[in-house]
Amino acid sequence: MTDGKRTPWVVGVSGASGTPYAAAVVRGLLAAGESVDLVVSRASRLTLLDETGIAFRDAHWRADLEEWLGRGADGKPGTFAGFDLGGVRYWGAGDLGAGPSSGSYPAKGMLIVPASTACVAGVALGLSKDLLQRVASVTLKERRRLVVAVRETPLNGQTLRHLVALDEAGAVVLPASPAFYAGATHIQDLVDFVAGRVLDAAGVPHRLYRRWEGELGSARPRD
Repeated sequence: MTDGKRTPWVVGVSGASGTPYAAAVVRGLLAAGESVDLVVSRASRLTLLDETGIAFRDAHWRADLEEWLGRGADGKPGTFAGFDLGGVRYWGAGDLGAGPSSGSYPAKGMLIVPASTACVAGVALGLSKDLLQRVASVTLKERRRLVVAVRETPLNGQTLRHLVALDEAGAVVLPASPAFYAGATHIQDLVDFVAGRVLDAAGVPHRLYRRWEGELGSARPRD
């Protein structure tokens, strides 16, 4: 909140594989007391259905989001609980008249998690073909923080050029690249590392992963 007004982070979810990353980021934002505006692309609904079995519906988005956030990275339902969705607002991907489509709408910035190469291209070229891309363009023109968690491998030259263009425009290009120095013992640890790095780039405090403290072997399990 800023001066008593709701000032959210916009979380955009594109069609790339990695819907657990998006869930972890939203949980982290809510745990930090942040408000969230959520934009779920049409393509990402197919990925979400494939990766979790959840059919995300506009008319039932709150119930579907609660189920999504409750699942662990291994797909187990009911892994997480206790998050308050009162600070979450949902906007349909086809709603180009939505609040965040205007620069006058108050927002702290945007986190695209995960970002597909198609999404990266659309944002880099300023296409604004759906609300997700439009909000990203607004975020850049208003000089707000834009974090793009690209999830693809390998990367071809065209995508690399698009990523350079985003970097030059002021975005933070953050590949969804898990690390192992934090002592990961479960798939959720790897997901939380990436989500934590996204939140780091946004300046949002969290405790999603163990930070490097300069001591070799500190994350190694003790016998």
